Amino acid sequence: MNKTKTIFSAAPVLYFIIGLEVLIMISPFAWFFYSAFNPFLIETSKFAATRWLSAFFLPHMVVPPDVFLKFVRVLGSVFFVGGFFLFLICAFAVYKAKFLKRGAVVKGLYTFIRHPQYAALITTGAGLAVLWPRFLVLVLWLFMVLCYYLLAKDEERRMLKLHNTDYSRYMAQTGMFLPKNIEQVIMPKSVTGRALTFVMLSVITLATGFFLRSYTISHLTSWNDNNHIFAVAIMDDDKFKMEHRMAQVLKIEEISSHINANNKYLVYFLPPGYIMQGLIADTGDNWKLYKQHHAISMITDWVFHPFSHLCQAHNAMEHNGNSAAHSPAVTVIRKLIFLKIPNAKGNNLCDMLAISATREPQFMADVDIHNLKLIDFKELSNNTGWGNIPVPTF
Repeated sequence: MNKTKTIFSAAPVLYFIIGLEVLIMISPFAWFFYSAFNPFLIETSKFAATRWLSAFFLPHMVVPPDVFLKFVRVLGSVFFVGGFFLFLICAFAVYKAKFLKRGAVVKGLYTFIRHPQYAALITTGAGLAVLWPRFLVLVLWLFMVLCYYLLAKDEERRMLKLHNTDYSRYMAQTGMFLPKNIEQVIMPKSVTGRALTFVMLSVITLATGFFLRSYTISHLTSWNDNNHIFAVAIMDDDKFKMEHRMAQVLKIEEISSHINANNKYLVYFLPPGYIMQGLIADTGDNWKLYKQHHAISMITDWVFHPFSHLCQAHNAMEHNGNSAAHSPAVTVIRKLIFLKIPNAKGNNLCDMLAISATREPQFMADVDIHNLKLIDFKELSNNTGWGNIPVPTF
């Protein structure tokens, strides 16, 4: 029983380690983490039945393009932070009671819920699944829910042995993870019914993930050139620039000479100082997050400023003078990263971003969008800043 309990207790730890992958990317220990984790991601990516596990279902590299997706992203931070603080409050109450030898805690949240610590961690985990939205994180979240349920049942069995009458009365008045009046409506009493409830929760959770992925792709700020080249903007404000300049940018000699009319390309349209460009391609050591010198601020921004951290320090507008009023020459520089999609099955953005699509970095170009001048050009390797790790596509 102790071994089983240890396994169930370790499962949530594994969830948070993998779910906090984005923080590990920022740390100097990124390579140690990926030496163990990446082989698993690569292996699952080889098979159609498991390739979806490493895919993302919500925006992470781009600013959410509409109010609904922004709301979901903010809700993720609220769940992550709120659940964590609720856990600390409950943990403090429990250990305070143990230290002062006051017996079982039945006040505060424990008045309504028998296992508010587990409920808080489940809430934190749900928020983390939004903050780092791999399908694998969703699957592990479901496994974590199951583990906490089994741990809670085990704890209740032990409490009933020690304090049968008192704890039976307490169980009759409270719910396991939700208030009694809610839980008794949605949670069947039979083992079979509860198993079916978990299956239903799993189906709803994964279906929601696939819905959000489809919704995200259909609302991205994008542009296409006769179903041959598809561009995606990091910021919605760049929609106008793409629509009025992309066709002409593609005619710049250095760019057009590297484009094969028989291939399909996905182009990321982003400010030159975009902090997460290393996730798209290996554009240089400066854009590998673990080499940044402001890791703490990146972590706090990731949680508390979910949109500004994608737009900060871009220096998108550069003026030849103190202000545009004193200088007629204005440069608007954007970095374009071109990825070839050799196995695209169709002619739309969904095919370019399909879970099965292979994305191969080709080259990047810094372009003065306003004056249609090439500022810099660099051919790229097939890897990202983290080697061949499957990373977000939007």
